[in-house]
Amino acid sequence: MARFCESCGKEMGDAALFCPSCGKPATLPATGSAGTGAGAQSAGLESNLAGALAYLWITAIIFLLVEPYNRDKFVRFHSFQALFLGLASIAGHIVLSVIPIIGWTLMPLWSLLVLVVALIAAVKAYQNQTWSIPVIGPFAEKQV
Repeated sequence: MARFCESCGKEMGDAALFCPSCGKPATLPATGSAGTGAGAQSAGLESNLAGALAYLWITAIIFLLVEPYNRDKFVRFHSFQALFLGLASIAGHIVLSVIPIIGWTLMPLWSLLVLVVALIAAVKAYQNQTWSIPVIGPFAEKQV
């Protein structure tokens, strides 16, 4: 059965320990032993799933506090990016609530925009991609 790199998606040989394309350590197939790669965790979620779940915002805080995830740079990036997106959402709602009529009218559109950006970022995280949200992403990169 063909194996694919979790990082770049290229096909690897069955016995490959590292991806021939990007060099990331490969996780071993599920034969009862945990892989040695950075993305392999013996108990818990894979990095891509944890990164996607971070966009639920509350789980981002949990991932930054819980042991195997707070050492994974991929999960930390997406957790910080999700938290900063949440803060931007709150700040945008505060600003729009102060502006009469126009702000109140734009508030549902702001909520929809934040939701769409969070969904796109979660899908990208699930695909093992580090998608940096404009303006917010560089702040998350500095925190990692």
